[in-house]
Amino acid sequence: MNSRASTELSDERAAGLPTPRADWALFLDFDGTLVEIAEHPEAVHVPAQLIGLLDALVQSLDGAVAIVSGRPLEGLDALLGGALPAVAGLHGLERRSPGGQIHRPADRRAELDGLRQALEAFAGEHPGAHVEDKGNAIALHYRGDPALERPARALVEHHCESLGESFRLQSGKQVLEVGPAGHDKGTVIEAFMAEPPFHGRIPVCLGDDVTDEDAFAAVNRLGGHSIRIGTDRPTAASHALASVNEAYQWLNRLPRHLRPIQ
Repeated sequence: MNSRASTELSDERAAGLPTPRADWALFLDFDGTLVEIAEHPEAVHVPAQLIGLLDALVQSLDGAVAIVSGRPLEGLDALLGGALPAVAGLHGLERRSPGGQIHRPADRRAELDGLRQALEAFAGEHPGAHVEDKGNAIALHYRGDPALERPARALVEHHCESLGESFRLQSGKQVLEVGPAGHDKGTVIEAFMAEPPFHGRIPVCLGDDVTDEDAFAAVNRLGGHSIRIGTDRPTAASHALASVNEAYQWLNRLPRHLRPIQ
């Protein structure tokens, strides 16, 4: 977290955010929230102090902390060293409960074969594109050449339409992803909130991308607090932080400022 390159979180800015409470349940996006987005997912840099921060949050909130990311569970564990027992991946398609139970939909990778081949061919013709095969979901990144958005979207939408209503297309920051429908970051937060140690707590969600809007909507319905990282577009989130650096600074304050449950 380079404080000189990113926005500092002033006391005034922090005062405009919800007052930390010991009965929060914290749900954190990963890319664009805890770490800066990289051109390729495998190129992401995880600051050494992030693991310690997550551990401090878990201890302070009696385990009610979960990562809710678009990355697969295995990839998140590899990046975080298994620091969190509660993790959701693939935008809610897969979830590991605090007790270690894995929840996944049926394997539908074979149905994505046509799309997978088309995206790999597209990436082969366009150096700025990159395919991320997540198994039950597949994503096309075009961060290396934002001008590819229109042809990339046309290709993905065509194949998604042929897959039918049981699959859905999710758009993110210069990425298009297709996977089974019926699962999103909102539904997975609701699943976490139905079980301990999350049940009965106030949900608080931090995220930065369009795919986090489902999480914000769910948290708002549950009477919690939604915080978007970035201020560049309309959002359902009730609060905002300007950058990954601000998010890190605010999260780092929480263990010291949690208000006891009354």
